Amino acid sequence: MALEPITIQIIDRIRPMIRDLVTRYRRSLRGCRYADIRVQIDEGQSAAAENGGSKHSIRDYGFAIGIRALSGDGMVAPGYFGQSLGAADLDRLAQVVREGLRHAHHRAMANAERKAAARTEFGPIADTLSSTILAPIEIHQDTVPAQFEIDPRTVPLEELVDLTTEISRGSLALDPHVKYTFVSAFTLLTRELFCSSEGADIDQTFAMTQGTCFIVAHGKSGTQELYDYMGHQRGWETLTRGVHEEAIRFPEFRTFCAGLTQDAVNLCNARPLKATDREVVVVTDPHYNTLTAHEIVGHPTELDRALKLETSYAGRSWLLQNLHEHQLGKPIASPLVSAFSDPSLPGYGHYKYDHEGTPARRVTHIDRGIFTGFMNSRQTAAVLGVPPNGSYKATDASLVPLIRMSNTVFGPGEQDPQQIIREIPHGYYLVGHRTPSIAESRENFRITAMKVYEIKNGQIGELFCNGGIMADTKDYLMKVDAVGNDFRLYPIPNCGKGQPMQTKRLGNGGPTIRSRARLTGS
Repeated sequence: MALEPITIQIIDRIRPMIRDLVTRYRRSLRGCRYADIRVQIDEGQSAAAENGGSKHSIRDYGFAIGIRALSGDGMVAPGYFGQSLGAADLDRLAQVVREGLRHAHHRAMANAERKAAARTEFGPIADTLSSTILAPIEIHQDTVPAQFEIDPRTVPLEELVDLTTEISRGSLALDPHVKYTFVSAFTLLTRELFCSSEGADIDQTFAMTQGTCFIVAHGKSGTQELYDYMGHQRGWETLTRGVHEEAIRFPEFRTFCAGLTQDAVNLCNARPLKATDREVVVVTDPHYNTLTAHEIVGHPTELDRALKLETSYAGRSWLLQNLHEHQLGKPIASPLVSAFSDPSLPGYGHYKYDHEGTPARRVTHIDRGIFTGFMNSRQTAAVLGVPPNGSYKATDASLVPLIRMSNTVFGPGEQDPQQIIREIPHGYYLVGHRTPSIAESRENFRITAMKVYEIKNGQIGELFCNGGIMADTKDYLMKVDAVGNDFRLYPIPNCGKGQPMQTKRLGNGGPTIRSRARLTGS
């Protein structure tokens, strides 16, 4: 007998059952203080082409559940259960969820018992082992639809194959210096259900479409490998028509890839940038500042990192040494610099509720130079005694959520970006981000640029390849003396965090910024 296909409409049918299990069945588990259940279904398709030939194409679904329980007779601890599912699991889903809830509860009870035993055994040195507390939030029941014009499910797979193949072939033929092209595209719908024993019942659907272009060109300065991506939380129209919003602007995908290809050709014939042993004036464009915001604002303001919950793997944060020594309320940047994370902005980082049902809101990290706060979860918010701000997200329902960026950006200023450049007798203009190298506490950084232009007497001059900047984070931010009014948001499709690794799509951006730093290069 044929199995029922997995579609996002299944959420409508299972929603009452999930709500019932997390409330009534949870109460049958002795010592279970709290539970939540996440269900996620994806429907999507993708295609890729290499050197003008189709490389692969696929239409597929994803189906997963994730369960958290907080349990304990005295001390309380969390336990988790996650599982990827298939069509054969649909008829027995209630049983799967009940078993998963029991597993999560038993793991939580075991964690709580061992935590209590450790406090007894090790005395004062185990004072940090305390009951897990979730800071209170408003409880919501809500349904949030996706935004799109062309439903990702209605696009013929052949259209993705044709588009990627034609663009790859066209980029390869654009110039003799082009030696290799790889072009990919995907479009999908994701529907997420979150139900908790507190009464939360939240159903959110997201559309996502992305195109990626990778170009290799060879010329006088050697080989240049250039890649970039465009995308939005919208339908297939993202690639066929482009995006023309206030903060997000992309041409249609063919034009986007042609521009990147021409950049690779120009760069492979440009002179390599020379590194400097002294600071110079640098102007960085919004695309470059997308990665700067990601690396020196976003990651160090994740409170799990700051509380050293992932030190052995991903590092710490220079913004918080301990609960008594930190940068909160202190100047860490020029008064011209503000930075924040805002899920209400459009793009890859947009959502209304995070994965524990917390309403999303703007989190200000830097307010006119003063450090003001971290992204958090309900558990880490309770540690600092601050309100939860809706930053707890997983890339798949089967995985444990982590504190993640939404749209983390430098705020806009008031200056004309062209005037920022015209004021410079000599300096450098960095356009487009490329590769980061960041200290484990994020206190200094090195980020390369796609393109570096010399500035002479307020005019943009020679193009250089293989360049970037390096600086101490605080020193660099304190030396910012101009911030543009040209705020832009860009997609980051591959932010990695956690064990096992979770690769998340999110948004970063900012305006044009002027500061001082050392150049990197040859």
